[in-house]
Amino acid sequence: MSVARTTEISASSSKSIEDAIENGIERANDTLDNVQGAWVQDIKATCKDGKIDQFRVTMKVTFVLR
Repeated sequence: MSVARTTEISASSSKSIEDAIENGIERANDTLDNVQGAWVQDIKATCKDGKIDQFRVTMKVTFVLR
């Protein structure tokens, strides 16, 4: 029987939403073992001079405990 845990993280990118998600997953994987997936809960963008400056995502990352 497996036991999973979920933690909420935020990540950002100046390139794209997909890149922000990948940055968050990569960083979570550096700290957590057995990362299984993520649920993107919120997407935001910050603007500067009328253009998107940063894409920001809040996600819940699921990992399996050993």
